[in-house]
Amino acid sequence: MLKVIKNLGHIHPQQLDDVVTLPFELRTRGRFKSQTSSGLDVGVFLERGKVLQAEDVLETECGKRIQVKAELEDVIEATTDNWETFSRSCYHLGNRHVPLQIGERWLRFKPDHVLEDMIKRQGMHCEQKLAPFSPENGAYSGGHHHH
Repeated sequence: MLKVIKNLGHIHPQQLDDVVTLPFELRTRGRFKSQTSSGLDVGVFLERGKVLQAEDVLETECGKRIQVKAELEDVIEATTDNWETFSRSCYHLGNRHVPLQIGERWLRFKPDHVLEDMIKRQGMHCEQKLAPFSPENGAYSGGHHHH
């Protein structure tokens, strides 16, 4: 098993040795097992509390470099041409602490009929899709500070 010990971040290495495709839930963990696209077992041993991003490059103990890809997942993609409708929908979903991926007048979240109905009432058009899911890290993703 390859042992991943370092996240090199978004770099453009001369050579990538393999790719690992992961759902968002696994990318939030510091410790997990998976398989690369070539079928090699990989154990990830990284700092907890950091989310792996699509295109991050991981380094193994033996120096191999493995690129992270975001797995296609079931999501609700909501769109609108109206910036006010978009802003209100982001506000209401954010108020509920929902993992949310935000683009230009589109947003994605995990399927939830209550949330979908709520933003449809705001005027958003919703569609269930298979798409990469990379939600915002949030204001407190860097850890807690005590004052």
